[in-house]
Amino acid sequence: MFTGLVDAVGTIDRVTDTPAGREFLIRSRYDDLEDGESVAVNGACLTVYDRTDGRFAVAAVVTTLGRTAMGGWVAGKRVNLERALKASDRLGGHIVQGHVDGVGTVRAVARSGDAVLVDVAVASEIAELLVPHGSITVDGVSLTVNAIPQPSVVQLSLIDYTLRHTTLGELKPGDAVHVEGDVIGKYVRQLMTPYRRESGIGNRESNAPGFSDSRFPIPDSP
Repeated sequence: MFTGLVDAVGTIDRVTDTPAGREFLIRSRYDDLEDGESVAVNGACLTVYDRTDGRFAVAAVVTTLGRTAMGGWVAGKRVNLERALKASDRLGGHIVQGHVDGVGTVRAVARSGDAVLVDVAVASEIAELLVPHGSITVDGVSLTVNAIPQPSVVQLSLIDYTLRHTTLGELKPGDAVHVEGDVIGKYVRQLMTPYRRESGIGNRESNAPGFSDSRFPIPDSP
């Protein structure tokens, strides 16, 4: 488990197809990684299986490549890194599993005062988890939903610290980003699915910011 607080930015030195999957050799400041340790690489939880000379190797299997943007990663790409959370650590961001839910596409990047606003188009399955000022993970960074300007689009407000200490300051329209929805929202959605079916509430309505409906059935208390 992670918190979405990036603690290093690494650089991919080499990409190789191996029997273990597509291997990424990443140079970073980490000097005490252990084989088998989990590291979030741009928000995707991967397992360290080799270490050498300030670099570590991870591999993505075909299923991971199919649901992430890793298939397009090349040598020289910078990636956000976070080591797994210790039980004694502060939960400074939010609960992040490192399980990428989908790939979003940057729609717009614009400066607004001392912040940079980034609009990201996401799949409807992710959009229905979003609420204004709720949590979302983008390329491994824990962020707050600044606004939902239209269905399936989330607006992020990036502060100076985030711009300087992660790769998000390099985003431009058309870029692909890893997106993970808030795990609490996922469980709420799963628990409410039977009631949504009974009431006929669809994704279009549930995507609306601040959605509520008096027709929504509330189960009786035991």
